[in-house]
Amino acid sequence: MIHVSIILITYNSREDTIDCLRSLEKIKCSGFKCNIIVVDNASKDIFELPKDLQTDHIEVIRSETNKGFTGGNNLGVYYGVEKYNSDYVLLLNNDTTVDEEFLKELVRTAQSDPRIGMVGSKIYFSKGREFHSESYKKSELGTVLWYAGGSIDWNHLAAFHRGVDEVDRGQFDTQTESDFATGCSVLVKREILEKVGMFDKRFFLYLEDVDWSVRVTKAGYKVAFCPSSVVYHKNAGSSGGSGSVIHEYYQTRNRLLFAFKHGTWKEIVTAMRIAVSILVFGSSAQRQAIVHFFTMQFGKQPIL
Repeated sequence: MIHVSIILITYNSREDTIDCLRSLEKIKCSGFKCNIIVVDNASKDIFELPKDLQTDHIEVIRSETNKGFTGGNNLGVYYGVEKYNSDYVLLLNNDTTVDEEFLKELVRTAQSDPRIGMVGSKIYFSKGREFHSESYKKSELGTVLWYAGGSIDWNHLAAFHRGVDEVDRGQFDTQTESDFATGCSVLVKREILEKVGMFDKRFFLYLEDVDWSVRVTKAGYKVAFCPSSVVYHKNAGSSGGSGSVIHEYYQTRNRLLFAFKHGTWKEIVTAMRIAVSILVFGSSAQRQAIVHFFTMQFGKQPIL
């Protein structure tokens, strides 16, 4: 029978992780088996499962150092594949809750085409956690999209979520290919891990999923979007979220890393222009990110 390893990363976010696990306890797994691996990414207080979640299909492993989103997921993926010989791994943000059919729909989509390497869910903002919650009718809260597929704008070296901030009225309900799958909820075939590898640890946090998706596409596989797989995202995160110093730093540094890794000479010239502009007009965190990129200081770095 097909086996899926579900990987959650927790870092000083116990309550979100427990909410996510309780949501996962309700999912339907007809036709396949799954186990849940929680990677405690060096949380200050060691993460322990409450009694009602101490089952044989949920286990916690701990890293004594913060390996970031990249290293934490790589650790969980390696553990799951080695222990369970998993056919698929599912990466899922710990600040999410899921529809009971979400994994079943991802597996169904992945099996529908041998060229599909990874499949992403349709992701809504959790009710009341929208960027602009005051802009929506009360009845629309909980139906505002966070991700409905991803697109890469190579001219501006930007990756963005399709449908973000839009009320879902079915406009993305046709399964489509995507430029990238967000690491918030993505099912990945074992074959991809063997042929393409896992996350590039140099990214540490942010754009690692875009880089991974591009590598998958270059290897001849499809990145799919599955609108019938539904996830709700609190969009808080241990990094402080959009606009935080951590977000500014890693987005800036990794944007250049992505451009130099995958871009043509045209994208690299654009990246150089962006770097000069940030050195002149950017915040201190953004300027530090530029310096660290050109001095090849990747992975986790101290931010001034």
